[in-house]
Amino acid sequence: MDRIDRRILSILQEDCTVPVAEIGRRVGLSTTPCWRRIQKMEEEGVITGRVAILDPKMVNAKVTAFVSITTSQHSEDWLKKFADVIREFPEVVEFYRMAGQVDYLLRVAVPDIEAYDSFYKRLIARIEIADVSTTFAMEQIKSTSALPLQYMATEKPRAE
Repeated sequence: MDRIDRRILSILQEDCTVPVAEIGRRVGLSTTPCWRRIQKMEEEGVITGRVAILDPKMVNAKVTAFVSITTSQHSEDWLKKFADVIREFPEVVEFYRMAGQVDYLLRVAVPDIEAYDSFYKRLIARIEIADVSTTFAMEQIKSTSALPLQYMATEKPRAE
């Protein structure tokens, strides 16, 4: 990875629909070498997908709930079962195993409190959990899917 790769990633994180020729122009490469770099980053797993980011209000998923889960179960089998259960809930848009007081954190997107209550009831019917605590976001102040690139280890520019 070099500074050109970093610039390509920055452009793609901002808008993955930018044509390769335009990306190449912006980073000082012709289309073919630019496309090769993008393909290599996909093959290496640096780029894991390209998606459309939707407006939650426009798809009626305007309520964001952060669900903190504590469990007394810490076996590998329970974690696998729990992860399998969570994957079946489309409302869960992010799922983390945590360090500290909370064992798991979910970000859930639903249309309203009633839909969250339905999600909650279905969740606790599927798997045993010791404690569930939910907080609701009042306002989204910042949201991005772009990762900071300044921490990437970079090499000297490579020959094309």
